Amino acid sequence: MKDNFIGGEWRTGIASRRNINPSDLDDVVGEYAQADAGQACSAIEAAREAQRTWRNDGIQARANALDCIGSELLARQSELGTLLSREEGKTLVEGSAEVARAGQIFKFFAGEVVRTGGERLPSVRPQVDVEITREPVGVVGIITPWNFPVAIPAWKIAPALAYGNSVVFKPADLVPGSAWALAEIIARSGIPRGVFNLVMGRGSVVGNAIVTSPEIDAVSFTGSVDTGRELLLQGARQFKRMQLEMGGKNPLVVLDDADLEVAIECAIQGAYYSTGQRCTASSRFIVQKGIYARFVSRLGEALAGLHVGHALDPLTEIGPVVDAAQMDQDLAYIKIGKSEGAELAYGGAPVSRSTRGYFLAPALFTDATPKMRIAREEIFGPIACAIPVDSYEEALAVANDSEFGLSSGICTTSLKHATHFKRHVRSGMTMVNVPTAGVDYHVPFGGTKASSHGPREQGTYAVDFFTTVKTAYTKA
Repeated sequence: MKDNFIGGEWRTGIASRRNINPSDLDDVVGEYAQADAGQACSAIEAAREAQRTWRNDGIQARANALDCIGSELLARQSELGTLLSREEGKTLVEGSAEVARAGQIFKFFAGEVVRTGGERLPSVRPQVDVEITREPVGVVGIITPWNFPVAIPAWKIAPALAYGNSVVFKPADLVPGSAWALAEIIARSGIPRGVFNLVMGRGSVVGNAIVTSPEIDAVSFTGSVDTGRELLLQGARQFKRMQLEMGGKNPLVVLDDADLEVAIECAIQGAYYSTGQRCTASSRFIVQKGIYARFVSRLGEALAGLHVGHALDPLTEIGPVVDAAQMDQDLAYIKIGKSEGAELAYGGAPVSRSTRGYFLAPALFTDATPKMRIAREEIFGPIACAIPVDSYEEALAVANDSEFGLSSGICTTSLKHATHFKRHVRSGMTMVNVPTAGVDYHVPFGGTKASSHGPREQGTYAVDFFTTVKTAYTKA
């Protein structure tokens, strides 16, 4: 059994959890410890004690440790990518790419360690200097989802450590294997005892202990809107710094002048890859009527050609849904879409394969309206709906008609419309002739409205969450 990592030691949990392969329900990936609130508190205490010295340790030691972590992730890309795909269900190509991205993230922040800037300004008062510097926030609780079990932890843990914080990390229950592998690498990187801690367990127990502890200074969370809203309220009671990345109902606008093949590629990549289990997935195709019939027909042909199967099969393009609960949710939304009057034009049925798994044919609803639930609520599966519109102006209005605002996209050859869309769509990220899902590791990530709360993640903008600003005055 794989244990929790607390205060520099591997510790058994109060129970264990079996990690099941969604591509093959007879395949047990491993057994992983489950922590209770007491062990979570022990991890927080260890992080608090370690933070007292870690915040002042030399920046070269931090840079070396992060670079070491990144190098090992890249060296073990194939091995860890296989583990990731086996426990989460994304294809082997996607799993390996995610591990590589995590390695690149750690190496990026190894460089950021020695680039943390400050300012020196003259005061308005004679013989007084002003220095503006950045300091670590303190102890950071990190709570991550199952859909990117290496990359999302990496883009939270790496900057937290880079800027001198200590970490208590709680991964999602469904993907302990990738989290444990990452923790084991971090444990051997030279980072002092207690600076990094792994506590696996239920969110209602371990996550709650992290969020409610007065010894946690900041919480970075990625997950559902409902959970994020509750965590925000809990954190606010103790004036914690909170960073929340939540849901999306991302639009892909396709105008009459779009290159059809580019639009189809953006739709397939954005909506259906990773089995649609991405907060940046394009789940709403908002299509101008002049190209609508051709777009729907060509997209249906492309969907029919996608191979759904075991994540480790090199022929697979769409892996399984992550678990039974997610499969039930996907099938429930397919029923909802039909009952609302949308046409299920393609897919949407469970698929049988040689192994028992949660396989679902990617689904496309056509002739949807903006008020339907399938066009408003995040489904988090390989399901998208096409909404016909008359004009660019209507397309933009429909795109913005959502409680979410994470990612958005437009397919067009018009510079006028592309420029206007980038400026007027209400989302934190927007793409022109590029899939809405798939972002770089060195630039900011985050959204607007119910999609995000707090400073941006990733890139140089991560410094805004993981540090505080101090202003010092000195009279000569």
